[in-house]
Amino acid sequence: MINWTGFVPAALIISVSPGANQLLCMRNTVRYGAASALTGVAGRLAGLGLLIGLAVAGVGAALAASPVALDVIKWFGVSYLMLLGLWSLRSALRTQSPDAETQSENFTAGLRGLVFKEFSVAFTNPKALLLFAALLPQFIGGQQDGRAEATAILGVAYLGIELVVSFGYIGVASRLRALGISARRQRVIDVIAGLCLLVIAVLFAFSGND
Repeated sequence: MINWTGFVPAALIISVSPGANQLLCMRNTVRYGAASALTGVAGRLAGLGLLIGLAVAGVGAALAASPVALDVIKWFGVSYLMLLGLWSLRSALRTQSPDAETQSENFTAGLRGLVFKEFSVAFTNPKALLLFAALLPQFIGGQQDGRAEATAILGVAYLGIELVVSFGYIGVASRLRALGISARRQRVIDVIAGLCLLVIAVLFAFSGND
């Protein structure tokens, strides 16, 4: 038996909490538009879906017993977050107009770049895997038989909640975009996003795996 009344509020709180993926989502919306940002969210859902699949398969429990494996994933994630932060700061230093810069970045990176960034940030977070491995079973009662299937159902439900919350973030960022983004404001947004990503990377680096 699945405890939906307990799971849905918990999943909403986790999903709504600002993080690197939500920050990327809002930045992508302001710079490229809602459609491009939503395409990037598809990469995030793919990354989270893969983590949920690993949790269902029991990989999360195995990783919890392997600090070395967790550290490898953790430092890859930290490095990538720092790279994204520096990339955003570099964008802020460019002197060209936001429209010209957007066209340039779309040409060089394209939608696949947005998808890859969100996927990588989501998938390289070992805490997310451990969270799924520890959280989802808490809302499943009854016998051991069928627990894997119930965990998978909860995982799919979480992805749905994550998508709905992403629509909310995209909606807020779209309102900001509709107000008009000057070159100066775009640089401020890029600086804030870059610094936030660097701070998240540092906090992630100094956090433990437990």
